[in-house]
Amino acid sequence: MTSETAQPPMAWRYCGNQIKLWRTRAGVSREELGKAAHYGEESIRSMEQGRRRPTLQLLEVADDLCGAQGMLVAATAYLKPEKFESFAMDFMRYEAEAIVLSSYESQLIPGLLQTEATARALLNAHWPPLDDETVEERVTARLGRQSLLSKQTKSFNFVIDEAALRRPVTAPETHADQLRHLLAAGEPRHVTVQVVSAVGAHPGVNGPFVLLETPDHEHLAYEEGQATGLLYADREKVSLLTQRHAMILRRALSPEESAQFISKLAEEL
Repeated sequence: MTSETAQPPMAWRYCGNQIKLWRTRAGVSREELGKAAHYGEESIRSMEQGRRRPTLQLLEVADDLCGAQGMLVAATAYLKPEKFESFAMDFMRYEAEAIVLSSYESQLIPGLLQTEATARALLNAHWPPLDDETVEERVTARLGRQSLLSKQTKSFNFVIDEAALRRPVTAPETHADQLRHLLAAGEPRHVTVQVVSAVGAHPGVNGPFVLLETPDHEHLAYEEGQATGLLYADREKVSLLTQRHAMILRRALSPEESAQFISKLAEEL
């Protein structure tokens, strides 16, 4: 397993290329297509290059303007928004199968523990902006992942930096709901939620990561950045992150102390 540079979905790129081919064949300029579909020339270029998902509006206008006789509109069925970022797909498959998941998060509430309001706020803050359909698809997918937490044959350990708990991404009262959601999530005996003090340096300040153990007892590690995801099976790299996780745990409050800390933060909001 190696790193993968984030790329737009193949369906976007293929559909965009077909729009360009039909447009060129019909002698229609990007500017003309843009005016007819009410898009700027740069938006047309982005969709033709697959950097942006071609919209139904553009497909319908291009189909009519370029004489594609329904062949461009037919692509709509293949352009449904992806549930997750393309670079995270391998991780999502392993996450679903893992029997043990241990994560450290320095900036945000982990996706498996987010309320709908938190998930929606974070997705709405995405840049470039996601269209409404993609936001809804990804909110649903993120909340759907949380069904994993109900499986008592799995073990979950979430270590969250205090800074993430103190950084509301929603209104104060809604963030308080998020904190109370963390308390509820940590009640089952197969799920632990622990807090690391934001004071002082420790091995986790360089960023978040997740450790996974598969049913075959294979150990994996995952790191995610702004536009890439790295899934490691290499023993040396997994061992290094496992050591870091152990060091971070030494700085963390116990699950009981963490619950008291989170409860106090919720009451202050």
